[in-house]
Amino acid sequence: MGSDQKTNVALVQAALDAQRNAYAPYSKFHVGAAILTNDGETFVGCNVENSSFGLTICAERVAATAAVANGSNKFEIIAIVSPGGVPPCGACRQFLAEFNPDIPILIVDSNHPKEIKEVSLTDLFPQGFRFFQE
Repeated sequence: MGSDQKTNVALVQAALDAQRNAYAPYSKFHVGAAILTNDGETFVGCNVENSSFGLTICAERVAATAAVANGSNKFEIIAIVSPGGVPPCGACRQFLAEFNPDIPILIVDSNHPKEIKEVSLTDLFPQGFRFFQE
């Protein structure tokens, strides 16, 4: 599953760098994400909170939308870093499944960035919604 170790480490570092830009004045929970596309490009994102909490956007969706906005919608792997190393929320799981329901996810506790846990989105989200059945 996933990419080689060198690629994984670089992707985690990109997510750690993005995490520093998180705008989280309410929760103080800073998250960074980095997506590697099938054409070898990396796109990053961080969470951006809003005082109207429902308008907050997660780091994973920021990275994914940055990739799509730049013409890439085939995702190979994503790294997500946060305090405690939490997996993506349900909305992000559904969002990522739109592009790759089997995407490998590197989950990293930003306090222990060398400890990389890899899971598949399929394991976290086994029956995601699909409008069209293939």
